[in-house]
Amino acid sequence: MLQRGDKPVILCAGRVYCDLVFADIPRMPTLGSETFAGGVSLHAGGGAFNSAVAFSVLGWSSALLGTLPAAPFDVPVLEEGRALGLDMSLCEPAVPGASPQITVAMALQNDRSFLSHKSGPAFPELNPAAQTCRSVRHLHIGELKSLCEAPELVAKAREAGWTISLDCGWDDDLLRAGAEVAEYIAAVDVFLPNESEYGALRSSGLPEDCCPVTVIKEGSTGARTSLNGKTVHRPAFPADVVDTTGAGDAFNGGFLSAWLAGEGLEACLENGNRCGAVAVQHAGGTSGMSQTISSLALN
Repeated sequence: MLQRGDKPVILCAGRVYCDLVFADIPRMPTLGSETFAGGVSLHAGGGAFNSAVAFSVLGWSSALLGTLPAAPFDVPVLEEGRALGLDMSLCEPAVPGASPQITVAMALQNDRSFLSHKSGPAFPELNPAAQTCRSVRHLHIGELKSLCEAPELVAKAREAGWTISLDCGWDDDLLRAGAEVAEYIAAVDVFLPNESEYGALRSSGLPEDCCPVTVIKEGSTGARTSLNGKTVHRPAFPADVVDTTGAGDAFNGGFLSAWLAGEGLEACLENGNRCGAVAVQHAGGTSGMSQTISSLALN
């Protein structure tokens, strides 16, 4: 396993949520009815946070750039991040009077639905001269929406010599604007949408070879990418699914850890799938990662 300090910092930027996760749901709620969940838990969440945790437990020094949810959810999120080994020094509190940034996650039959509330800017302005940033090697952006809100982040990362990866995240308006968002996706090194997100973007005009490396997460069937015009696919690992929240973010950490270590794309896909399989066996976006993904760290 990598020893903290042996590797430069990976900086994860994006919205930070407080996730209220309902598990063991017999059916999704419908209007005029009530559904009871078998379990509920509270976690820090958001793609940037979850991926930062995956990097951390895989042995990387991992920092988070984000705006904390408004009180009373800011303190538990900050404490959880620190307890999981994240550098939270680049996070800032929500603006006064902001409403809490919360996600309600409902897990059902190997999939999940989210109801989220966004509030204020996704993250504070990045200062590349900050002490944490001096050791950054790679920037991972947790969702396309955040990049569209602050496109100058890519220019600052390039000036600092960092490589850049980008997850997609579900946003109805952006997924219908594939042609319009192509310039943002083309500006990064690795793009990691799931199959539904990528299909929607392609249908709305995103060019097929927009990004140097596009990795498509296919859930229970695995993940694929392209190399020299040929598709490279690796199947998912068997898993007893409890909650798929954060599985894609765990995949990001596994894939990018191998990619940054110079591994081939097949090995990167394998490592991503392993981490995703671990994550789905626990409720919440980070509990599975923090418990067992460290055993999968690259030597």
